[in-house]
Amino acid sequence: MTTQDRPAADGLEPLLDPLKALANPVRLQVLQWLREPELHFPVDAAVTDPRAVGVCVSHIQAKTGLAQSTVSAYMATLERAGLVRSTRVGKWTHYRRDEERISRLVADLERGIGGPGTFA
Repeated sequence: MTTQDRPAADGLEPLLDPLKALANPVRLQVLQWLREPELHFPVDAAVTDPRAVGVCVSHIQAKTGLAQSTVSAYMATLERAGLVRSTRVGKWTHYRRDEERISRLVADLERGIGGPGTFA
């Protein structure tokens, strides 16, 4: 199929990066864990609030069992796609979900490829 034969995305381009980011099972799992960080990661309220600041990348790395560099690359992909936000706390990076962007993505998917309530 040539570029000229490829169908137009008709306004669906904003969905491509988030969907590519979610196509990796580990990134999808991390995003699911971050939905309820208190259930999946150690919480030390004296250091940070996992809902407000996020979960330290070292905790994400430990839970996945992957190399730190791999987890950092995965988190950067999720951040570029707008699905998570990062916050520096000292020398550590913490990640939390961008709930507003995720809600918009779900709404865009419903409008773009599904009917009302398809993903609810």
